[in-house]
Amino acid sequence: MTRQKSSTKGDLTWWQLSLTGIGCTIGTGYFLGSSIGISLTGPSIVFSFILAALGTYIVFHFLAKMSADDPQEGSFCYYANKAFGKWAGFSCGWNYWSSSILIMGSQLIALSILTQLWFPNIPLWVFAAMYSILAILVVLLGTKGFDKVEDILAVIKTAAIIIFIIMAFGALFGWFTGTNVKQPGIPNSLKQLFTGGWQGFWSSLIYAFYAFGGIEVIGLMTIRLKKKEDAPKSGKLMLLLLALIYIVSIGLSVTLVSVEAFDPNESPFITALADYHLSYFKHGFNAAIIIAGFSAMTATLFGVMTLLVTLAKDGDAPQLFAKKINKFKNLPLPSLALATVGLLASIIIALLLPEKIYEYITTAAGILLLYNWACIIASSLKLQKQRNRLHSFVGLFGVLLLGITVIGTLAEKSIRPGFYISILLLIIIGIVTIYRNKKS
Repeated sequence: MTRQKSSTKGDLTWWQLSLTGIGCTIGTGYFLGSSIGISLTGPSIVFSFILAALGTYIVFHFLAKMSADDPQEGSFCYYANKAFGKWAGFSCGWNYWSSSILIMGSQLIALSILTQLWFPNIPLWVFAAMYSILAILVVLLGTKGFDKVEDILAVIKTAAIIIFIIMAFGALFGWFTGTNVKQPGIPNSLKQLFTGGWQGFWSSLIYAFYAFGGIEVIGLMTIRLKKKEDAPKSGKLMLLLLALIYIVSIGLSVTLVSVEAFDPNESPFITALADYHLSYFKHGFNAAIIIAGFSAMTATLFGVMTLLVTLAKDGDAPQLFAKKINKFKNLPLPSLALATVGLLASIIIALLLPEKIYEYITTAAGILLLYNWACIIASSLKLQKQRNRLHSFVGLFGVLLLGITVIGTLAEKSIRPGFYISILLLIIIGIVTIYRNKKS
């Protein structure tokens, strides 16, 4: 894969890219998946998010540096190829495609679980099918239509978070009355802080990292910046706002109610205000979460479709998937069709395994995402010529933190199958990569 440095004139300013990144990142991993993390570790979930923010920043730092120096359409796949060879670019690309499919499936199941608040007797798979069809219709609107819809949904979900933070502070300071409200407050012992012990804290890290999944958009969309060198600035603002929003809102949640009250099938933010006389909030916020999750899922679907086109152009996927249909707003329908197969698989799984499927898919998606992040750091360490000892130390620390997070999923029996799913997918990608290299 040999390309010239991109000279494409972009249409985004650095702050627009920051807001787009926030919109693509905030989704059901934060709104619903964080409940699983709280159940595992208790109030110390705040520290999980702080560590995840640190690890995410390290990954972003290395990706943004490469993107600013050499902006490319293939982003981290291109850098992996450049650093280690064709096999690395191929496996990195398909690993990210697989993780995105799982993320999409996780979001789809989460949306279905949240919708059951209003329709408890309707099976998960029915809602999964409904949201899949809606997401495909949004993507069929084309790039301009997609951008407009995503902008509107991003504003709605960001507003919902801000409203929760304001109301949570109101509840904390006694502005609202409630029934049998017993605020645990700030923990005053390690046992109260780490209710699941160190093992629970270790296992919770994957859900904190998963909430930051989406920072790759900085690399993938750098090509659309008016000034490519502004990529680092865009990411710093995005991560600062995300970390602030996540840590404050999660911290307020575990301060308002006891750990035992949190349910993996309900958003922690709804649980936190459940005992107050705010009946309208539960349904209104649930609707906002569904909008947020649908926004993130649609963005993921669009990203999966675009990524497969890039893989096809680079010879890492059949050329069929690079084909665009003029009659359908110049969209790559073959690529969309393969992503739709992934959605269909999620619907079938929701039909067969409705109980624990969200935890399993979310864990597997998070692990595959971290594999990709480790590849980003490794590629940067290999390519950046002007590195010093501190640069190398930070990179190695980042890889170590990601590795510890992945291994932590083995410490908790209820989420362990997600680890095995990720290993199975890695083995399949590895076999295909070896076969492809031998054939070429």
